[in-house]
Amino acid sequence: MLNELKSLVIKPSIHHHSYSHSVCDDTVPNEFSILCWNVHKNNDNFSFRNYIEDFSEKKPVDFFIFQEADFKHNIELNLPDLTFNAAANLEKGSAFYGVLTASKCKTVHSKPFLSHGKELIFGPRKSLLLTRYSFADESPLLILNLHAINFRENRHYYKEIDKMLKIIDDYDGSMIIAGDFNSWNKNRMKFLHTKMENLNFTPVPFSKSDKVKSFMKNHLDFIFYRGIELIEYSIERNHNLSDHHPLFAKFIHLKK
Repeated sequence: MLNELKSLVIKPSIHHHSYSHSVCDDTVPNEFSILCWNVHKNNDNFSFRNYIEDFSEKKPVDFFIFQEADFKHNIELNLPDLTFNAAANLEKGSAFYGVLTASKCKTVHSKPFLSHGKELIFGPRKSLLLTRYSFADESPLLILNLHAINFRENRHYYKEIDKMLKIIDDYDGSMIIAGDFNSWNKNRMKFLHTKMENLNFTPVPFSKSDKVKSFMKNHLDFIFYRGIELIEYSIERNHNLSDHHPLFAKFIHLKK
């Protein structure tokens, strides 16, 4: 990791990135799906594009929620016909890296955030991204995409999760919180799940056998949701593109 950081700028010149496709839907369909994935900076190549195109033929995806994504400011993604917003925490040449949420529908509002603490004290901060969309009945859907702090003590992790949840303090509607939570020990797992349960979020129930990216049998990647109903979920494993596996989930919005 130290060698990698030497070639990266850990204070990106542009933090909030976006691209609005000229043709996109105005609203989120009542039945919609997401793909959450730590792509390990491998999303800007032909293999990745081919994989997503093949996957989408079997299971159409409305939202892509990526961590460690590779993107360029105001330039279309390697995946065409998508609107995206991103929060950068690293920069190298013309490329930026961070969390990215792409969709087939228009973004009503988007706001990036940075973690309070840094990795390894002198490393980069982690990025978070809050995006807001609208259903046809005008009720909102919020998506919080995050890559949580990793190489710090548990007490720093707890502070970052608390800070993250303050972002949504005044909102109690339909929402998805998804990403790489770096919840690699039992104390982190307990803290995270207690906090999410207190806010009425439900985890998509991936099992141990689903091969979610884990450390010491603790899952790192999660999708939490509330105000919508889960109707399908799966883990995709045959990709050879990242050390994490993509998490697929399909939901239905219960109309007013």
